[in-house]
Amino acid sequence: MKFTCPAAAFAEACQNVQRAISAKTTLPSLEGILIQAREGQLQLTGYDLEVGIQTAVEAQVREEGALVLNARVLCDILRKLPDETVALESDARFLAEIRSGESQYKINGMSAEEYPELPSITGGSPLMVPLQTLREMIRQTIFAVAVNPDTKPIHAGVKFEVNPGELKLAAIDGFRLALRKEAIAYEGEGLRFVVPPKTLNELMKLGAGEDAEVSVAAGKRHIVFDVGGYHVVSRLLDGEFMNYQAAIPAEHKTEAAADTRALIAAIERISLIITEKIKSPLRCEVLVPEGRLKLSCATGVGTAQDSVGADISGESFEVGFNNRFLLDALRACDTDEVRLLFNGAVAPAVILPPEGESFLFMVLPVRLKQG
Repeated sequence: MKFTCPAAAFAEACQNVQRAISAKTTLPSLEGILIQAREGQLQLTGYDLEVGIQTAVEAQVREEGALVLNARVLCDILRKLPDETVALESDARFLAEIRSGESQYKINGMSAEEYPELPSITGGSPLMVPLQTLREMIRQTIFAVAVNPDTKPIHAGVKFEVNPGELKLAAIDGFRLALRKEAIAYEGEGLRFVVPPKTLNELMKLGAGEDAEVSVAAGKRHIVFDVGGYHVVSRLLDGEFMNYQAAIPAEHKTEAAADTRALIAAIERISLIITEKIKSPLRCEVLVPEGRLKLSCATGVGTAQDSVGADISGESFEVGFNNRFLLDALRACDTDEVRLLFNGAVAPAVILPPEGESFLFMVLPVRLKQG
């Protein structure tokens, strides 16, 4: 194999592809990037058997071929090259010589035949979604993915529900629910699949223009995202996702409308006396006559109290929350104001936009000790 290409483009592509490579693997080939030189371009692949990222870089290919080079070593070298171009040449023993300006390296590689093949998906019409829209939908749901899903591993992912004209993302961890809806131009069959968070995080990091669209093609076991010249393939999670719709309260006794930023700021101030070692529920008194949400907390550090004005109707009561869960939900809101629906001290709180239900966040309460 022998080629020359722009050093910056090669380095950027390798950095992005490297993110799909696991540092802990029993297969030496999976610590590397598969480089395939053919037909005027380099195809670069990183894969950890769960997530794979593939892209192409234009190059002057003088001799076609393929090999695997250690991802960390290759990326470190490419970042430090002195010239605008880089030349790479490998022999039959997979020894790769890299040259740029006065710099020269010889790196031991591996046969491309040792590298596992990326799964492929055929058939079906792909779903097209604006990249910015999908990024926002992922950001507004991924925080609620179960971190330690002992009983339901499928809850360690984000569920995609695709229907004609609508895309819905949902995540649940047993203590909270995040739901996001968006109208889309899709007229195909309904689709249901659950994507691991690592895949979605890598998808959000890929650089692409603001007007870029993501092509989504799902099979029975794998999913493929194509965006900005990158091909991201991932396994899907198996199992039965919780019927979260049944958990959303159909009615409410109290409704409050509050400024999102003011509420976040007040909870952040209260949270200053709450630590990982010193935890205590955030108390929220919903005071209808006063039109205020009174927040307080008492820990071994001390006490804190604050309040936020709100337009409240219904019954007054006091409820407790995990401060971090409530903050995560409010920070995911993209509206200046939010609606909070309550059903007393033992029912979950529902957070909605001022109008409609483009997002819905639900947080379970924490039982408060009397006094």
